Amino acid sequence: MERLPELVQHHKDYFYSGQTKSFEFRKKQLKTLRNAIKEYEPEVIQALKDDLHKSEWEAYTTEIGFLLEEIKFTLKHLIEWMNPEKVKSPVTHLGSKSLIHQEPYGVSLIIAPWNYPFQLQLAPLIGAIAAGNCAVLKPSELTPAVSAVIGKMIREIYPHKYISVVEGGVETSTELLKQAFDHIFFTGSVPVGKIVMEAAAKQLIPVTLELGGKSPAIVDKDANLKLAAKRILWGKFTNAGQTCIAPDYLYVHSDVKKVLLLHMQEALQEFYGEDPLTSEVYAHLVSDRHFDRLKGFLSNGDVLIGGQHKADDRVITPTIMENISWDDPVMQEEIFGPILPVLEFTDLNKVIEEVRNQPKPLALYFFSESEQKQDKITSSLSFGGGCMNDTLMHIVSPYLPFGGVGSSGTGSYHGKASFEAFSHQKSIVKQTTKFDFSFRYPSAKNGLKMIKRIMG
Repeated sequence: MERLPELVQHHKDYFYSGQTKSFEFRKKQLKTLRNAIKEYEPEVIQALKDDLHKSEWEAYTTEIGFLLEEIKFTLKHLIEWMNPEKVKSPVTHLGSKSLIHQEPYGVSLIIAPWNYPFQLQLAPLIGAIAAGNCAVLKPSELTPAVSAVIGKMIREIYPHKYISVVEGGVETSTELLKQAFDHIFFTGSVPVGKIVMEAAAKQLIPVTLELGGKSPAIVDKDANLKLAAKRILWGKFTNAGQTCIAPDYLYVHSDVKKVLLLHMQEALQEFYGEDPLTSEVYAHLVSDRHFDRLKGFLSNGDVLIGGQHKADDRVITPTIMENISWDDPVMQEEIFGPILPVLEFTDLNKVIEEVRNQPKPLALYFFSESEQKQDKITSSLSFGGGCMNDTLMHIVSPYLPFGGVGSSGTGSYHGKASFEAFSHQKSIVKQTTKFDFSFRYPSAKNGLKMIKRIMG
């Protein structure tokens, strides 16, 4: 850790050499990353199995395939994003040209979480490379197998002075946050996000924070209930609920609650079979501490479906609970696990009021066939992003920026938004020397009169 200042300085020296800024360089590095991901696919899949018991299907669709698609999209549009943007000049700037240049920050620190440890480490890196930055990667120590694969892969494909990996625990992260980075990109919990933002503030380092929160799913009585059940449970129990945009709790209209729950029971059996404890397609929890925290929530309210658990394997079956109130511990923090509390409502306006009383969520999902109700939810509630009649799918589109609002995060990425997250918009005026306006100077006769005519 005593060498971290030297490491960061080496990155800065390389950045100031100008080598990272050309289109050809960026394109080559993105292709190198794409090829490495493909080459390391078997090792990544095995590492995700070792750390989180992820199936090959889930590992590819939510981590590997996601990254390959992001790189393909970035390569397709990169030259367009890099070109200076010409904008209009006001009458006060007659004879000039106005341009916006996308300038890389320099050296970015990218801190990844453990829930999607491969994808959430490398997805921001795609943006950093595309924008022309150097980067230091900090994988999660809670997923050591994935961390080792990332370290091995990055050290093999990139010069250490360009992209480096620093592995370690909390002490390492603390020391990294003391370094003079040009930008910090953090994905993780709200409490740790506050620590990152505080550390960055001491050096006025710009930050992108991708956090979380209690993201609601709301099912009104006119929803397609069978489809809603499948899509909510898919979104909730992917990665055993360890997803920052998973539905954290469910509001369902009392008129359709019973039918929806029946459809959910059928869907869970279809997804994970008779015994999810032994399912090969159901992920496990990341640590004993996380398992114990979630197990404690099972005593809140009544378990309707699931609730079985096995400590040795760190697994809790997909669980649906009722008779829950906002005073229960399970509703006091983001669950981040395979437990779905169900609350009833009869008046959508009261649901809106209740959600407004909570911190702004990272995601929100509303199920209804009414366009009017969908518009009402969209305009009445503040949240990072979400779906109407689906879950999670907004994060998959490279055309949509992904990020939080308020306590659920600041800044966004994916697609062009990733390029912009690692760039500073530098404004440039190219002024003519063929003529000059004398009224701009304090010595001009009637200068103020002319200025008022133009600017008034």
